[in-house]
Amino acid sequence: MIDLEQELVRRFGFTSFRPGQKEVIEQFISGQDVLGVLPTGTGKSMLFQFPTSYMSGTVIILSPLVSLMTDQVQQLKFRGERKVVAFTSFQTRAERDYALRNINSYHYIFVSPESLQNRELQKALLSIHVAYFVFDEAHCLVQWGMDFRPDYLRAAEWIHTNFTKQILALTATATKKTRKLIKETLHRPKMEEIVRSVDRPSIALQTIQVESDVERFDEMTRLIKQYGGPGILYTQSRKRAEDYSWELKKLGIRCAAYHGGMESIDRSLIQQQFSSGELEWICATNAFGMGIHKENIRQVLHDHIPTSLSNYLQEFGRASRDGKQSLASLFYTDDDYRKSLFLATADLPDQQDIEHFSQSVELDEQKMKVLSYWKSRLSVAEQHQLFDRLKVSKQQNILELYKIIAGQKCLREGIGNAFGESGLPKPTFCCNKCQSLEAIEMVKESTHDKDEIDQTSMYEKRLKQLFP
Repeated sequence: MIDLEQELVRRFGFTSFRPGQKEVIEQFISGQDVLGVLPTGTGKSMLFQFPTSYMSGTVIILSPLVSLMTDQVQQLKFRGERKVVAFTSFQTRAERDYALRNINSYHYIFVSPESLQNRELQKALLSIHVAYFVFDEAHCLVQWGMDFRPDYLRAAEWIHTNFTKQILALTATATKKTRKLIKETLHRPKMEEIVRSVDRPSIALQTIQVESDVERFDEMTRLIKQYGGPGILYTQSRKRAEDYSWELKKLGIRCAAYHGGMESIDRSLIQQQFSSGELEWICATNAFGMGIHKENIRQVLHDHIPTSLSNYLQEFGRASRDGKQSLASLFYTDDDYRKSLFLATADLPDQQDIEHFSQSVELDEQKMKVLSYWKSRLSVAEQHQLFDRLKVSKQQNILELYKIIAGQKCLREGIGNAFGESGLPKPTFCCNKCQSLEAIEMVKESTHDKDEIDQTSMYEKRLKQLFP
């Protein structure tokens, strides 16, 4: 009989598993394909390493972001694992050639869906003994594959065509519908599901309707000054991320903007500065956050309505990885619902785009990338139907979230119900739908380092005033 606890201590130095970890490992090493839906901070990266004690060969990990791959490679090397490589756009040609020549020597190989389309890499992977495949942040398969990054679908097809190896898919958020789509996309309909609660009891939730952008910024600034960080302020536009960062810097707050329009090296530097504590706040688009390993994020602010409940959960779930009390606040106006509807569907090919592409009329690069994938798989009429369905689905996702944040019922209960969980226990600090929100008049505290116990105690005192 395999003693998983003993192996956990030997390899990772932990004396007990976190909820869901052991079940995922047991099912996977018994030969099952597994879809693990475990909360942020559960230690999902450990899950794709653990089975190598019992399964020989190279592990191939598909990851959505270069920053996430780079971070995971660094973590593995820090633990003493040197035989690891990531095929990314950061590699020089010489580095890539070396990795391809020595492909058989690696224990872990990280790839993006796009890099997996490279014929040289495909040929190299077909020449080695693969232990199993891992889809990290597996919700991206269905969230991005259909209309944003079709190479996700190509990657799943290539693996299905060329391998019969097990697949481990990991994510922090996936509704029943999303889980079904993940399994269908991977061609593994019998994939075992290990699903744990999406509830984050250590994160107090509040949604606040404001009348104007000025009021919104004033309220966010108040929370940033009174409750401090580390924290993330999420916004929908690159310009707003820059503007917020500029205004907060003028208030003496150590912060930086982060968005997809920045150079990769600059984004990596900002991420490192935030992780190390040099920066207290990040003003970011949704390009920031996935794979961030910072335990003590105390606040997450949203100045908008995210495009889905899953996205919202992923983003505010980056707080409180250490289990200590944190706060997530969302500010919205009457007009934000309409804005989110527009942004969620703006990049979808419409009927005119589909007709033009079928006639070889040039479109913008993103739409051409998506339509080139579907052109060989669906007729023009079927493409119309597909993108009409996607548009309706995206609109329904936003409506689902809007009803929760703008309604009068408990936010935690609404989120739980959407993920098929009912009767979630209410923590001491639940949400501002359950407990009244009182004005707080506090002197801004020093940002100098303090004893961790004192910080946590002070934060809990503040929350008691916020949620009496």
